[in-house]
Amino acid sequence: MTQFQMGRRALLGTAGVGFLAAPAVLSGRALAQASSTQTSTDRHMTKVLPADTHSFKLGEFEVLVVKDGARASGKPGETFGTNQKEQTVSALLEQNFLPKDNFVNSFSPTLVNTGSDRVLFDTGFGENGRAAGNGRLLEGLEAAGYRPEDVTVVVLTHLHGDHIGGLMEGGKPAFPNARYIIGQVEYDFWSSSARQGTAAEGGHKAVLANVKPLAEKATFIGKSATVVSGITSLEAFGHSPGHMIYNIESGGRCLVLTADTANHFVLSLQRPDWEVKFDMDKKAAAASRKTVFDMIANDRIAFLGYHMPFPAVGYAEKHETGYRFVPKSYQFDI
Repeated sequence: MTQFQMGRRALLGTAGVGFLAAPAVLSGRALAQASSTQTSTDRHMTKVLPADTHSFKLGEFEVLVVKDGARASGKPGETFGTNQKEQTVSALLEQNFLPKDNFVNSFSPTLVNTGSDRVLFDTGFGENGRAAGNGRLLEGLEAAGYRPEDVTVVVLTHLHGDHIGGLMEGGKPAFPNARYIIGQVEYDFWSSSARQGTAAEGGHKAVLANVKPLAEKATFIGKSATVVSGITSLEAFGHSPGHMIYNIESGGRCLVLTADTANHFVLSLQRPDWEVKFDMDKKAAAASRKTVFDMIANDRIAFLGYHMPFPAVGYAEKHETGYRFVPKSYQFDI
């Protein structure tokens, strides 16, 4: 008997331990049975009905977060802390009560209703992601009472596939009444024919298919650009060449949409220096993480990260060599 089991026995008594142990046995049987019909964790994660949404007030604005999907993404050390020893990454995960052999990546496009505009930040995977259980943005918007025609502005934080896949639906613009806001540096990089024959060629083709057809309705911006009143752009380059984040303010409340500045609530935030596989300029990405989350922690303001645990909103406090993620609770309800 382990020390933990002895402690439980002392606390709960023999009957209590037996009672608690029984469900564990049953769940083990259930898992064994499930394994015969369930071939992957991904299949399990697609069964989220109805679409997950979460809304809250930010001053006079209403913020709606939609879970476009989620997926188990394999060994954490193959994506995060790629310049660290595997056991170092595993140890940090275990310290934070997380498994060391797999992690879950989720995707959270966000709609901000200012009263006069409905501003959508990023579009998820779209129709090409639905076979894998992603691409649920439109479903989530509908569940919250919004039609695609209601969206007046689409802001693309950057042009990776999980952010631009939902721009087109059936070969037509998914948001027919929207204008578009895109970072100039980001668009110039991905739309350039110089990407052909490089590792970025797949992203280049996706931009040509999903973003370039909308360019005539787009405004290309840099830092400190106003999207609509109360929403301003900031540069946070590194994850992609022109990666942008956005400051949202209303009624004395503030929220920073950090997009992919940090892609894991532990591995990216607690160790901002650790390299991330999908950061295109790893040194610049680490510098952006420190700059952005120093601001968020020092100013004690909320942030929404595209890959944070749904509903993807919380705070960052200084912690050891980085930051600790503190999920939102009722701060915006009172």
